[in-house]
Amino acid sequence: MPKHSAGLLIYRHGERGLEVFLVHPGGPLWAKKDRGAWSIPKGEYGEDEEPLEAAQREFKEETGFDLDSGEFLSLGVLRQAGGKMVSVWAHEGDYDPQSLISNRCTIEWPPRSGRMLEIPEVDRGGWFTLEEAQDRILNSQQPVLSSLVQTLERGR
Repeated sequence: MPKHSAGLLIYRHGERGLEVFLVHPGGPLWAKKDRGAWSIPKGEYGEDEEPLEAAQREFKEETGFDLDSGEFLSLGVLRQAGGKMVSVWAHEGDYDPQSLISNRCTIEWPPRSGRMLEIPEVDRGGWFTLEEAQDRILNSQQPVLSSLVQTLERGR
């Protein structure tokens, strides 16, 4: 049975047009990766939690930001490369990437070494135009960028 996650694609209408906020995973595995490594803030949830509530919680945990008020627009569910199903919502907001403070987690590094290393779940965030985001976001998350555009166009 696939695992389930929920996440938020934060967007704003900036000086460069429509921009999205993405986060870069922390830790040594991702330290030198940029293209195709960024993600929407997201995380797993259990049966006792609603997906949208999980998405909001994960955003706060991974960024330290309180969400701006406003509506959450469903962008549907996508299947990531590993089979995980991710429910995604769009939310308009404006956050300073320099102020990002992520929660921390513990990993075994190097793998199978028995050594435990504490790392930030997210080491940085950034605003990207859709073209830039297409290049940076995980391949399996690219469809949410098109879904965002379609959803915003329908709302006009």
